[in-house]
Parts: sequence; structure tokens; C-alpha cells
Amino acid sequence: MIERIWSGRSPLWVLLLPFSLLYGLVSAMVRLSYRAGLRKVWRAPVPVVVVGNLTAGGNGKTPVVVWLVEQLQQRGVCAGVVSRGYGGKAAHYPLVLDDTTTPAEAGDEPVLIYQRTGAPVAVSAKRADAVQALLASASPQIIITDDGLQHYALARDKEIVVIDGARRFGNGWWLPAGPMRERASRLKTVDAVINNGGEASYCEIAMQLKPGLAVNIRSGEKRPVESLDNVVAMAGIGHPPRFFATLEKCGLKPVKTVSLADHQALREADVQALLREGQTLVMTEKDAVKCRAFAHDDWWYLPVDAALAEPQASQLLQDILALVR
Repeated sequence: MIERIWSGRSPLWVLLLPFSLLYGLVSAMVRLSYRAGLRKVWRAPVPVVVVGNLTAGGNGKTPVVVWLVEQLQQRGVCAGVVSRGYGGKAAHYPLVLDDTTTPAEAGDEPVLIYQRTGAPVAVSAKRADAVQALLASASPQIIITDDGLQHYALARDKEIVVIDGARRFGNGWWLPAGPMRERASRLKTVDAVINNGGEASYCEIAMQLKPGLAVNIRSGEKRPVESLDNVVAMAGIGHPPRFFATLEKCGLKPVKTVSLADHQALREADVQALLREGQTLVMTEKDAVKCRAFAHDDWWYLPVDAALAEPQASQLLQDILALVR
């Protein structure tokens, strides 16, 4: 239903317009208060790059963060990552992740980034606190924030916006009548726009999510996902149909697909209840970090990597490396 409202296919969005106008007014006042110096902005002693979006829901930010961190690591740069840690409830904040940190404490995306890249990661609703915790514990040369475009209390040196190339901006209205956190005109003020899975305009960097080999959660075995039989596909991300479409492009036709809420907590009994005897479960990597402690032998995940178009990707990296130098 929410997708129909936000896309404009359902007339119910008109009923929500008063709330959207209020949301837009409050958002504009908050941003103006920081620009006018009425609220304090904290600047880190190292460069800060924000990877965010203008819309609610999954756009592909986390794969971009992973890509950026790995590219910097390959060039000898230590990048730290900060996040709000949505869905996590830690005993204290800021929380610097380690090998024992669970998604229940830090949220699924920070744990995914930490496990995938090995980079220092910290979470806190106050991004400045997370940055200071990383500076004290890991001495990163640059900070990448996963989301936080609208978190103006943290000064940033570059802003990167990721947009869903298929859905783009829906009906163009602020939440809740539409998907927008800020209006599309905000793109004129950012440093780079990455178009995930759509036809990029001349000022956008085209990106595709490239699937790798399916990974068994328990054993770590890898094999082509299309070689798995009798598969149930599960996705608890911002836009589950994207994951199911990826499986079909790989040549896999699941016998059943299950869409879960983004960041939804998972329990062993609930996940196992999705399967019948002899069926194999394939999920996203974000779901896998929540299932690792209780995964069964026939549970797999399909990792995806961001592939950005050249030469724009190289130019973006050079611009970010210049901040470090």
C-alpha cells in the first residue's frame, strides 16, 4: 500500500498532504537553523564524506559505503564508518563495533559493513559522538557516514546521494504523502549523485548491484546461486523486489518469495517456519548477519557488490583521496 501511495498510483496520498507540508516546513527550519549558526555544527579533524539519500526506503547506500571503504583500503587509506545504528539497542552509545557485536546491539547494516570490510565502525544517534569514538580507538584518516545527509550537526566535506534508478522520487512529496526526506532540488547542492539500477542522466554516476556467489551461512561454502534447488527467497531490505529480481537474473526461480520489513528482527523459529521439508533458504547479506547465530545447514545468502561506471567512479575516488592528502 505504501508503495502505491508514494508512487502516486493511489489517491490516498492527497489525504496525507497536510502532514507532508508540516514535515517539509520543519525540515527546512532545521536546515536553516544550522546554516544560520543558530545550532552548533561540529567539524571533525579528519575529512567526512556522507553517503545518504533523499527518500525513505532502500536505495543502495550500504553497498556504496562498502565499495568506497574497500576502494580506499586498496589505496592504503584507513576509513572509519559511522552510522545511526537503526534497529539496534546497545547498553551505551557511542558503540564501537568488535567481533562480538550483534545486530541487536548495533543494527544490521553497521554489522554488515564491519564484517565485510573489517573497517572500524561506530554507531550513535549523535554522529559526532560516533566519530570521536572512532578517532580515539582507531585513528581513521577519513570518516564515511552511512546515511546522515539530513544530520546537519556533523559538518561534512563531501555529500554523495544514492537514488533508486527505477523508483526515483515517486510522487515527489515529503513524508508521509510521498517518499521524500528533502525535495529533489537538494541534488543541486551535493557533490555526486549515484543512480542505482536506472538510466543515469549526464550528471549522475550509473551503478549496478552485481551478485557474487551464494554463501552458506554456517559453513562458508560458496557456489553459484542458480545451482541451488527448491529455493525460498527471503528479503528484509528497503525494497525486497530488487533482491528477487536479482535472483531471477541469475537464473534462479524461487518457489516462494517472502518480503520482510526493513531492519526486521529475526528469530530462528520464525525463519524456519517459512520453509517446508527439503527446501533451501536464500536471503540477503543484511538478513544473514541477523541469522548467523542460529542458521541451519541449508541457509544461504547472496552478497552483492556496487559496480560504478567509469570514468566517473575514478574521478569521485580521486576527489575523495584529495581530501585525505
